[in-house]
Amino acid sequence: MKWKKKGRIFVASGEFGWMKSHTQVPTVLVLADRLRVFFSTRPDDGMSRIAYMDLDVEDPTRILYLHDRPVLDLGEAGMFDEFGTIPNHVFTHNGKIYLFYVGWSRCVSLPYSNWMGMAVSEDGGTSFTKAFKGPILDRTHEEVYSATGLICLQHEDEWHGWYATGTKWISVNGRLEHTYELRSCRSNDLIHWTRPNQSILPAVLPNESNTRPTVIRGKDRWHMWFCYRGTEDFRDGADSYRIGYAWSMDLAGWTRNDSQAGIEPAAEGWDSTMLAYPCVVAAGGTVLMFYAGNGFGRDGFGYAELEAELR
Repeated sequence: MKWKKKGRIFVASGEFGWMKSHTQVPTVLVLADRLRVFFSTRPDDGMSRIAYMDLDVEDPTRILYLHDRPVLDLGEAGMFDEFGTIPNHVFTHNGKIYLFYVGWSRCVSLPYSNWMGMAVSEDGGTSFTKAFKGPILDRTHEEVYSATGLICLQHEDEWHGWYATGTKWISVNGRLEHTYELRSCRSNDLIHWTRPNQSILPAVLPNESNTRPTVIRGKDRWHMWFCYRGTEDFRDGADSYRIGYAWSMDLAGWTRNDSQAGIEPAAEGWDSTMLAYPCVVAAGGTVLMFYAGNGFGRDGFGYAELEAELR
């Protein structure tokens, strides 16, 4: 497989007085006449907020509309999303649009704790209401550090999901860094998830972290792209995020083969040191990947187009 990069779409530069930096985790909803892309941006306080824009489905570099206010408010004091919200997965079900998002809270002994929340829109994805004050993926007896990056799809009357769970915190040059791995889960109602507590992919780097899976159906198999990094030097360094790839025949067992991911950092420019948070969708007769560039989206986000048909 090979992706043809089509260029950067947007980089935050102070729009509406609050989009001061970052366009992180592009999350795409395919509508009849446009692509609605939710993303995370940072105001002066540095706490992420969810924004969205509409793109021309025939030319996604063409911005049709940029929403002027955050999609969700921050949580109340003590809530899991008190200090930031980041979109991760958006989809339509039973006439409503569901948005899975990451909530951030601050800690004393650790830099942060984050878990998955859910919001619902009944007006076509213009406004959202939080489904609950608390998360839909929370701390369990086995998963104690974090649970983020949840995506899902419905197959044979059941919701199949994949997410990243925290595995440990390690000290690197006097700074605590988080590691996490991809795991699977299932649900009948999008709220209660069965979590087997098992990694679905082998690591290829020491202290590797995997997150933001995205899954799409091909002719005879399922395809997953995700991003992975090391821990020693991952802020635009040698260990920074790259795009990985895996495939499955049954949504249960996954075979990892990053050489088939089909996309690499550029020689220079906005995506030369980092490729992060892929979101793959079928739109306008093509398969598109939206992704964030250098600095976890500090230098913007763009997209690529798949050059061949998926198996």
